[in-house]
Amino acid sequence: MKVIVLSLITGFIVGAIFRLLKLPIPAPNALAGIMGIFGIFLGAVFVEQILKLLTK
Repeated sequence: MKVIVLSLITGFIVGAIFRLLKLPIPAPNALAGIMGIFGIFLGAVFVEQILKLLTK
């Protein structure tokens, strides 16, 4: 839970700094982009589980 809160705080600070500097935010602004990131995470977890099963 600590990592999640720290990630949220860091993201908030980075977003604020980018806005103050009038730069585009370095994050997807659409649900499709967020789902792409989630898909990458799920793919990595899936492969990790498969590798654990194969190495037993």
